Amino acid sequence: MNLTSRLGIDVPVVLGPFGGLSSVELTAAVSAAGGLGSFGLYGFGADRIHATVAELRARTDRPFALNLWLSHREPGERDPADFDRAEFDRALSGMAELFAEAGVRPPDWPVAPLPGFDEQVEAALEARPAALSFVFGVPSPDVIAQAHDRGILVIGAATTVAEARALEAGGVDAVVASGSEAAGHRPSFLLESERSLVGGLSLIPQVVDAVGIPVIAAGGIADRRGVAAAFALGASAVQAGTVFLATTQSAAPAVHRERIRTALANDTVLTRAMSGRVARGLPNRAVRSIEHSGAAASFPLQNILTGVFRRAAQADGGRPELLSLWMGQSAGLSRLDDAADVFAELAAGVPDER
Repeated sequence: MNLTSRLGIDVPVVLGPFGGLSSVELTAAVSAAGGLGSFGLYGFGADRIHATVAELRARTDRPFALNLWLSHREPGERDPADFDRAEFDRALSGMAELFAEAGVRPPDWPVAPLPGFDEQVEAALEARPAALSFVFGVPSPDVIAQAHDRGILVIGAATTVAEARALEAGGVDAVVASGSEAAGHRPSFLLESERSLVGGLSLIPQVVDAVGIPVIAAGGIADRRGVAAAFALGASAVQAGTVFLATTQSAAPAVHRERIRTALANDTVLTRAMSGRVARGLPNRAVRSIEHSGAAASFPLQNILTGVFRRAAQADGGRPELLSLWMGQSAGLSRLDDAADVFAELAAGVPDER
């Protein structure tokens, strides 16, 4: 399958979906440039999904993707319904000074539940995007069948060869091979994230050799050199996140974008502090304080709790020491401000004979 023609796009460049930092403007800009814009729907209910899709369609008539987190627990992770008051209190005690610094009151128990996956996927299917991408597992055969009935391409995310094989066996149409250089959450689902850390240079060609579906290379791709390397390793498309997060069209506050531009490859860390799941970003006071406390809750409770002071910090003009400064190891290669310019730079690395 030719991924570009199947998606109806001009250039095999995909915007990485950001859970919490996606913007309609950036998604539409990438789609309008000829790539596949993506919008992360983490935490969105049906009404918000419908409203977001309406905004996207008002901004562009080109194909775009919607991204969902599967209702999947990491190995050894408890069901969110099992969270108890003791864990809630323990986690808050380790973050008391962060709430105080942000000038907000900690949430009360019990916390409001997140929208259910069934509600989300029904709304996403109704929207009929060009593609639905999923992280943290393999979509059910029913979901894939419903997507295909609507002409929607299904994309999964893998951090190991075994995960890529599981996704292909499950019926997805393409797989994102996410190298450990990538920003944000590691979408591992067969083993713990800490046991699934494979760099893109090793992961991409091994996934290409292991599956018969198109492979989208992700992690550390920030300019034409990274794109050319990914295609040389056998990828059919590339996915870029951090380099687009640094543009003025993204939802990241200015201080976050500036930190991306000045980061070095060894500045980022993998941490569970901000969400309860392993994610790559720049360490700051919040990360160090929570890690030092040793009281972080499991996902999604930790993400819900830190979200209270993170939103306050962002609304306050962006206080970097209280934000989740997600970025990948190639962050410092982000030198362009406009999404169209970033896209043109990445497109320049796509080989003519693809």
